[in-house]
Amino acid sequence: MDNPRRVAIVGFMTCDSDILIAGGGLNGPSLALALADGGLNVTLVDAAPEGAREIRGFDGRCYALALASQRLFQAIGVWSLLDDNAQPILNVKVSDGRAGEGPGPFVMGFDHAEIEEGPTGYMVEDRFISRALREAVDKHPLITKVSGAKVISQYVDGAIVTVGLDTGDNLTTRLLVGADGRGSGVAQRAGIKRNGHSYHQTALVCSVEHQKPHNATAHQFFMPEGPLAILPLPGNHSSIVWSTSDAEAARISSLNDDNFMQELRPVFGDFLGEISLSGARFTYPLTLSLAEHFVADRLALIGDAAHGVHPVAGQGLNLGLRDVGALAEVLIEARRRGEDFAAIDVLARYEQWRRWDTTVMSAGMDSVVRLFSNDNPILRAARGIGLGVVNAMPSLRRNFIREAAGLTGDLPKLMQGRQI
Repeated sequence: MDNPRRVAIVGFMTCDSDILIAGGGLNGPSLALALADGGLNVTLVDAAPEGAREIRGFDGRCYALALASQRLFQAIGVWSLLDDNAQPILNVKVSDGRAGEGPGPFVMGFDHAEIEEGPTGYMVEDRFISRALREAVDKHPLITKVSGAKVISQYVDGAIVTVGLDTGDNLTTRLLVGADGRGSGVAQRAGIKRNGHSYHQTALVCSVEHQKPHNATAHQFFMPEGPLAILPLPGNHSSIVWSTSDAEAARISSLNDDNFMQELRPVFGDFLGEISLSGARFTYPLTLSLAEHFVADRLALIGDAAHGVHPVAGQGLNLGLRDVGALAEVLIEARRRGEDFAAIDVLARYEQWRRWDTTVMSAGMDSVVRLFSNDNPILRAARGIGLGVVNAMPSLRRNFIREAAGLTGDLPKLMQGRQI
């Protein structure tokens, strides 16, 4: 280290916790568990009141977990609580076409058997992931959870961050982590700006029950107005992410359930037989949003606080969990070496690790959305040829499968299923 005395100075300072995480969704608790397993004391501040995240019935909200994300959950001790409610994704089919006309002549198909590691991923309901994380957090002796409180201020003084809550309490920590979403107050107060744009699309999200089995197959159907994802859930159920123009989405979302299904059926098709709505309906405006920096003085950002992407490849949560694995590894290993783990030179390692991967992934998804969300006949022909070429080349197809499974790039240890 440039200044060996820095470690000794920091060692004499006392804080309420080593790390304070603002955000109790999915990424925040995952990071808390990973850090606590590495011996760090963590405070997790969740704006939701205690019990507010408990959803006992099916509401339709689900996530596609890449295989690497499943390995991280296994490594931090929560997969055993999810396994019974997880639906493996064994096949993926990607096609281009128009609503009511079905897919075009070229379909790109991925079979998990083409790689050795296992299923491409898993579909898991939000309620099960939230419950598993909550139970694990509550049991961990190194995690203190503060529910029903929101971080409203932060002040860095040397090696200490003082965090103010809307309850009137102040907490001290060595590192503040923002896991508080795209409108991150932690990032805003640190002066971190965001770049991005709107896709002028809205995602209509729900789940359906269907007559025929889905055979563990996920479908991505690209239409000029936006993509439709049909993702397998346990039993004869599938999760729907239907992206369309803001105006059309507003019209459709205002319909009652029966009329909504009348709009969905011709887009969905009849390949799974009759379909019916199962659970609630949700809408999400679609934007690309990247923070200019992932770190600042005594501060780091993860998940949507650092990057928000289009759901076309279902990678939002998976990117956030990569952040979790990378940041936990950087901090834990720095602490073991005797470094000030919250110093900016240490945090820069995390930003360097995650910035490139996130930027490339975001740009790639942005390009896919722009390429497929149009009805240009030249581009339609090029898309069909591209899908056909990839489907006909086993080595290229395997690369796509491994990418979808989250197995490419510089993977954190937790995403390899290894302990830090």
